[in-house]
Amino acid sequence: MALTKRQKEIYDFVRDFIEGKGYSPSLQEIGRHFDLSAVATVHKHVSNLVDKGLLRRGRNQNRSLEVVASGPPVGVRELPLYGYVAAGQPIEAIATPERLPVPEALAGKGRTYVLRVRGDSMIDEQVRDGDLVIVEERNTASDGEMVIALLHGDEVTLKKFYRERGRVRLQPANSEMAPIFVLEDHLRIQGVVVGLMRRF
Repeated sequence: MALTKRQKEIYDFVRDFIEGKGYSPSLQEIGRHFDLSAVATVHKHVSNLVDKGLLRRGRNQNRSLEVVASGPPVGVRELPLYGYVAAGQPIEAIATPERLPVPEALAGKGRTYVLRVRGDSMIDEQVRDGDLVIVEERNTASDGEMVIALLHGDEVTLKKFYRERGRVRLQPANSEMAPIFVLEDHLRIQGVVVGLMRRF
């Protein structure tokens, strides 16, 4: 039961409004809060939340919304989506914070977040362009781990990590692409990949 960012925001607003005032907000109040001028747009978001079993409403009654569930289902964590990571040549980090529901089994143990893969340098590890990788925030890695590496302060890439005689080899999993060699003090590990999600 995935929620869009806007659905989650509206659900949280309705729940908090009811808890604070003892009655539900009107569609107009929801619209004003989120700067949505069309009541039809608010109605559509609320209807989606009703369809997903999170809200219930009385027929043709104003202020009749009720909270049915308290949040994402058991076994799901919402993780921040922080933008793109290059599986190819490094690209500048792009921050686009939103949240995605992730199965608990993939969510990792520590602080974790999600990045969308751009490129196909990790294709032989079954990581494809457009996939979502779940990353555990760490600043160290062991040889052979798939890492998110920050190069030169602003370029981010997804590669396998290997230490070699005072330098680091960032190895793609694509025979058509060359590894990246960098001095260890020119690189910062931002995290290690612990899971993968794909939409077909």
